[in-house]
Amino acid sequence: MALLVPGAVAAEQPTGYALDPVHTRVLVAVGHAGFSQALGTVSGTHGWLLFDPDDWSSARLDVRVPLSRLDFGDEDWNRAVAARNLLDSERHPEARFVSTTVTGHDPRHATVCGELSLRGTTRPQCLEVTLNAIGRHPLPPFRRMVGFSARATLSRAGFGIDAWRSVIGDEVELRIEAEAVRDADALAALHPAVAAAAEADAAAADVTSRPAATYRSLEDAAEAALDETDEPADESPADMDSTDEPTP
Repeated sequence: MALLVPGAVAAEQPTGYALDPVHTRVLVAVGHAGFSQALGTVSGTHGWLLFDPDDWSSARLDVRVPLSRLDFGDEDWNRAVAARNLLDSERHPEARFVSTTVTGHDPRHATVCGELSLRGTTRPQCLEVTLNAIGRHPLPPFRRMVGFSARATLSRAGFGIDAWRSVIGDEVELRIEAEAVRDADALAALHPAVAAAAEADAAAADVTSRPAATYRSLEDAAEAALDETDEPADESPADMDSTDEPTP
């Protein structure tokens, strides 16, 4: 299921996907004075993914999480978490994760390590990832999709978020559910050198039996190649070998 691009870079590349912000959600769990785990969720995450299920090591990920949408189910609690002495989300409205290495353990599981930027600090972070399914969505427009679950644990103090230590735990657990839709622009976003070569070569060669001049962009060329070489059958893991701040 490799993404094919024209000419000199016609070698197989991981397929590009765009995260679906509606069906991608981050859940945050953090201790509240030792009595419970406060749970918050973030919707609206967006980003790019390159992925080949036969080669986890070729995967790349660039994700942005809008912290202004972090919701603990109570407006006062939300304001406390967004305040300057905690997330300071007015000045740092999003978190960003960019992968550096991906290590597959079996067809469905991998460790994704990279750099997490949060509240102006960037630190190494790893995610334990499970591939849930890859194939066509069962509803129109039947787009090709991939879905993952992931978990991670981080220290908030490591990112300079150290207020209210007697009330808020330091360890933060993350649970992520993500869906992504096949999108040719992901190649340009995560592999700009490859994309530039593809655009240049598309002007001189026709590898999909259509004149290169008919392609309005790299997206047109890549989508055309995908449409002509795409597998019709769905795939899924089952088919594989297995200061005055609000008080929190």
